[in-house]
Amino acid sequence: MTEARSNTHILNSIDEIAGSYDVLLCDLWGCYHNGVAPFPNAVAALRRFRERGGRVVLLTNAPRPRDAVARHLARMDAPEDSYDAIVSSGDATRSELGKGAWGRRLHVVGPERDDSLWAGLSVENVAVETAEAILCTGLFDDTTETPEDYAGLVAEGRARNLPFLCANPDVIVDRGEQRLYCAGAIAAAYAQAGGEVVFFGKPHKPIYDLALSVAAEVLGAEVLAGRGLAPERVLAVGDGIATDVLGAEQAGLDCVFVSGGLAAAEVGEAPDTPDADRLNQYLVDNGRSPRYSIGRLS
Repeated sequence: MTEARSNTHILNSIDEIAGSYDVLLCDLWGCYHNGVAPFPNAVAALRRFRERGGRVVLLTNAPRPRDAVARHLARMDAPEDSYDAIVSSGDATRSELGKGAWGRRLHVVGPERDDSLWAGLSVENVAVETAEAILCTGLFDDTTETPEDYAGLVAEGRARNLPFLCANPDVIVDRGEQRLYCAGAIAAAYAQAGGEVVFFGKPHKPIYDLALSVAAEVLGAEVLAGRGLAPERVLAVGDGIATDVLGAEQAGLDCVFVSGGLAAAEVGEAPDTPDADRLNQYLVDNGRSPRYSIGRLS
């Protein structure tokens, strides 16, 4: 029997394909930075893409508005000339919350650093007993807690049939050398218990619609020359197989899978140089076939 193979092409450098694209949608955690500091080679690659006339939109599942994300990047000394715009799951969530579709009385789960997500909206943070929905941005303390610590919340939310609004679909993220759980992990437990979960951010359509709209703005009418932003001229880059890669495929965009991020242990000993056979097996096992793969964005 013939072994199943993905059709991904392994790159040594993003320069190999950069000329074919006008816009690069770049994931943050695991691609641009490790939660502590930017990756120098990634910064250099994005700067080079921009110098050649392309535009870079940082596309992140951070559950905070773009201004808060920009301030976080500034604190880690990320150079502003490495990107043109930011689109976050916080932006997508905030837009929907402003419509009041899930009521105004929400039980908010997540650290204080994410409060900017709902600040200024007609939203009240209430006890779960009186809430109309649960809004989750993450764990209260992602350095010590796991999804099991939220079993009581899951049970109570299900008992009241509350919608669970997940502002960050990521399940895990790497901060430096530490692997941490995200809001998506609690959302998965809620869904497994039979609860209704509403996701914002990658891989879901609204954040890609927003990202492409922002990308068209930063390209400008002069570049687009009235032709619009063609999907085949947009390249997505990310290390999340179930968020970045799946999201790009569903949006009809070419994708570069950064295998040295979340999947590093599965695809090779060195993050910069994935083992082709192990990478292929990982992609087949996950049912994804990104057009390109690269160890690290460089």
